Amino acid sequence: MPKTSLNHYMERHATPPETLVNLLAKADITINGDAPWDVQVHDETVYRDVLTRGSLGLGQAYIEGRWECARLDEFFHRVMRANLDEALGGWGKLQLLGDVLRHVLFNLQTPQRAYQVAQQHYDIGNDVFEAMLDSSMSYSCGYWAHAESLEQAQQHKLDMICRKLDLQPGERVLEIGCGWGGLVRHMAMHYGVEVLGITVSKEQQKLARERCAGLPVRIELMDYRRLDGQFDKIVSVGMFEHVGPKNYGIYFDTAHHLLKDNGLFLLHTIGNHKTALQTDAWIDRYIFPNGKLPSASEITTAIEKKFLIEDWHNFGQDYDRTLMAWWEKFNRAWPELQFQYDESFYRMWKYYLMCCAGYFRSRQGQLWQLVLSKRESTRMYRSMRPL
Repeated sequence: MPKTSLNHYMERHATPPETLVNLLAKADITINGDAPWDVQVHDETVYRDVLTRGSLGLGQAYIEGRWECARLDEFFHRVMRANLDEALGGWGKLQLLGDVLRHVLFNLQTPQRAYQVAQQHYDIGNDVFEAMLDSSMSYSCGYWAHAESLEQAQQHKLDMICRKLDLQPGERVLEIGCGWGGLVRHMAMHYGVEVLGITVSKEQQKLARERCAGLPVRIELMDYRRLDGQFDKIVSVGMFEHVGPKNYGIYFDTAHHLLKDNGLFLLHTIGNHKTALQTDAWIDRYIFPNGKLPSASEITTAIEKKFLIEDWHNFGQDYDRTLMAWWEKFNRAWPELQFQYDESFYRMWKYYLMCCAGYFRSRQGQLWQLVLSKRESTRMYRSMRPL
């Protein structure tokens, strides 16, 4: 239906378009229904925006309060489990084509653009992240196999990484994307290693330096492409999602060059269930600009002739539980945070956490930890799982 005809239709009809009703029915979702995952539409312009702008229109309408859902996480779980997000992405074909061409034709993660995600997301205010995260301020998936709280899940994750890397006292370690310093602090305090952590976020660098004062830790504001030196171990947690396919080669070339021949490299990253040509338009606009989730085949192609895979561990369903724990803490802290942030921010942040929880619950989203070594290595590596 042409856009002008669609607008005219919306002006004359109070009921939702049959196309949208039938699509949502495949996921057992009813518009203005009684189930907690049903959507409650307060403004009929939602239909127009979804049909013309796909996921971007859906998310913007939620931020503006034009629709509601009691269990937003379950709404997204059902949408993605039934692969309806692909149909949503297909609407607004010119926009979809533009998103695909943007990722295919341009390098969205050049050194000059590397700091954009920090400016839009990581530097919004440490108070939000301090309220939402655990005491280590780990902004990545926790490991819940034997954890009963977010605090335990993140501590278990940090220690699992150290043990997978077989850290030894006196070793020199690099963390690419160190966040607020939780892992570098843990490694230095409990394993006696010297650590260099890099980040593109000024706010992260400032707080990480404060938290690591007195430890053999350096925190530098820099892009990974500027690194030099030699390290016994390298780790990267939740940063690879910002690298982009056009830079996978230089990313792994850089890690290969920096790692000693008998060293180990642990890569912790979200992974998509299949290779996609673009990222979700709403996430790209509001949360992580220029990001791109890798598929398994993209990673294996990029590391070929550079690294051997010693271990590949998937615990993606733990991210659902992590995200819901973050939401609970954020929501509980909102009475204090609301003096610094408006209602639109609250709805944006809720939408972000809930759609991500649904993404992992549907198993479209994975969480991978890969342990990589050079072919030149003479060490015997034994895969391990803690606890």
